[in-house]
Amino acid sequence: MKWSGRFEGYNIQSLRRDLVAGLIVGVVAIPLAMSFAIASGVKPQFGIYTTIVAGFLISLLGGSKFQIGGPTGAFVPILLGIVLQYGYENLLLAGMIAGIILILMGIFKLGVLIQFIPRPVTIGFTSGIAVIIFSGQIANFLGLQHLKSHEYFLSNMKEIGAHLSTWNLYSTLTAVICLTVILILPKVVPKIPASLVGLVVSSVAASLFFKGKIATIGSTYGSIPDTLPTLSMPHFTIDTIIQILPAAFVIAMLGGIESLLSAVVADGMTGSRHHSNRELIGQGIANVVAPLFGGIPATGAIARTATNIKNGAASPISGMVHGLVVLLVLILLAPLASTIPLSSMAPILMVVAWNMSERKAFAHVLKTKSSDSMILVITFLLTVLTNLTTAVEVGLVLAVIVFMKRMRDTLMVTKVLPDPSVKNEKVKSYMVNEGHDCPQISIYTIEGPLFFGAANMFEKSIMDTMKLHPKVLLLRMGKVPFIDSTGEANLSSIVKHFKDSGGSVLISGIQSQPRAYLQTTGLDQMIGIDHFFDHTGEAITFALGKLDYHKCYGCKHFAFRECTAISRTGQQI
Repeated sequence: MKWSGRFEGYNIQSLRRDLVAGLIVGVVAIPLAMSFAIASGVKPQFGIYTTIVAGFLISLLGGSKFQIGGPTGAFVPILLGIVLQYGYENLLLAGMIAGIILILMGIFKLGVLIQFIPRPVTIGFTSGIAVIIFSGQIANFLGLQHLKSHEYFLSNMKEIGAHLSTWNLYSTLTAVICLTVILILPKVVPKIPASLVGLVVSSVAASLFFKGKIATIGSTYGSIPDTLPTLSMPHFTIDTIIQILPAAFVIAMLGGIESLLSAVVADGMTGSRHHSNRELIGQGIANVVAPLFGGIPATGAIARTATNIKNGAASPISGMVHGLVVLLVLILLAPLASTIPLSSMAPILMVVAWNMSERKAFAHVLKTKSSDSMILVITFLLTVLTNLTTAVEVGLVLAVIVFMKRMRDTLMVTKVLPDPSVKNEKVKSYMVNEGHDCPQISIYTIEGPLFFGAANMFEKSIMDTMKLHPKVLLLRMGKVPFIDSTGEANLSSIVKHFKDSGGSVLISGIQSQPRAYLQTTGLDQMIGIDHFFDHTGEAITFALGKLDYHKCYGCKHFAFRECTAISRTGQQI
């Protein structure tokens, strides 16, 4: 995507649309930014800094015209784990490293690799993240006190259970007010950002009726500054980088997945087309710069991007305006933000978790009762019970194993002979039986990729017939789209065995990739350049010329139409 293409046909009317959309999305983003920051174990202002800096840069430098970037729910479990284990400063470092990884992915055009993450893995960890976010807000919803945050789900659930006696009625009432507004307002006035209205209404109600009786942002985290922090580089050592590299890699992968998925959604809503590699570079730069201002990792936010489009956005300027709006709110209204009850933030994140839970897709995959269901459930459980890094790693490994098994199962090695009753005497497997099988020529149809997962089965299927000691082995490889080094090694083993026993290997209909691979390894020379044929009929004619005709005398198999005459005379016709 060329820079000029993002602003093609831009005019004053487009600017007006961008200003309106940017204003609305900026307002929507404020409560989410603070909520995601708190859920990630950091102060709410760091979520605001992320929205301002990363949100502006993602729109400025990314590959989607309508992408809105900022902190998202997908990051919450991994960020909370880093904060609990390594501290806030190392979270900033992990975000910067993730940004560098994203930039490198974009430079080396690896955006397409995100498409190879299986859907059951994506649904599994997304649903698991939703459970973690939702459960993580139970304490604030109920106003529980003196809780310690733990890295693992079960420990946090035990902590909640142990402190249920500290339940605060006023906190729960405040949360219910916010939740009611969030659920009802979109049905009445869909254009107004329900989360912001719910936050304001519940905060006002708490200030008027429950003042001093519930925890607020100010009482828990201190007052929110009304300016951006000064530019500073997180302190790091080589040992620290090595420690947090796995987490940074997961942040980068999640950021890449979320941003490109959001860009695809935007394309579907607008008919535009994003540039995936440029989007990764833009996301990477934003995540390198945001930590310098105290910002946490950011990515494309699907809901905010959709809101941006629905409100008439015309170009990336709306995303930049959204960042500036949040900056103005920070400067003008920061003192008021300190009075927001924590219980007002909880319903916002609970609704976000419910919306991102992929519950319908989860149930749909579960209904299949297949290996995909197994991958889905394992990824989901590992996300909830251990951590996102383990879940993604195990989910991907399982998906690869299942894929290899499926690919192996698609490989078919079938012994065939010509059917004289079919036009052009096409070869068929049903023609082969105990009384109708040429002792000197074995013909096999190979269907499927010859790769490391299936190569042994291929070789075994061929070698099992060696008890007949055929003189010629004809392999029909027109339906073999791919061969790798293991497949080539197994084929080479078969060829050597035949040559050592004085036989010949013929190949017909081989496709371009396997043919080029055999040329590269030199196996085609071992087979013999003149032993490759475009059509099976040509190969059979050649094979008939290699027969030991004395052995044909009196043969009753009559595998080929020429066999009747050869059997009577024991001589070539």
